[in-house]
Amino acid sequence: MRIIKIPFLVAATSKYPKAKKWIENWCSIVKKVHWQSIQDVKATYPSADTVSVESGGRVVVFNVCGNDYRLVAAIHYNRGIVYTLRFLTHADYSKNKWKKEL
Repeated sequence: MRIIKIPFLVAATSKYPKAKKWIENWCSIVKKVHWQSIQDVKATYPSADTVSVESGGRVVVFNVCGNDYRLVAAIHYNRGIVYTLRFLTHADYSKNKWKKEL
């Protein structure tokens, strides 16, 4: 898969150093996989979930460092692209304001 907005993830590692190793591993794994569906994603990341957002679209949410953070991404399976959209603390994720922005 091709990851769009890697600099966004690099910035997240600066802001949240605890998540750095997880993000680096995630990038390494995602670049090697060929996900075709959410089932493929869940085979790699069992805690990943599909969530509907205000625009009517669907995103995939990854639990980062257990339950400390969330990575929100849009996956275009047919094009092999993962767009990183948000990196949030669990508390910010729970407020659901991000759903209205996407």
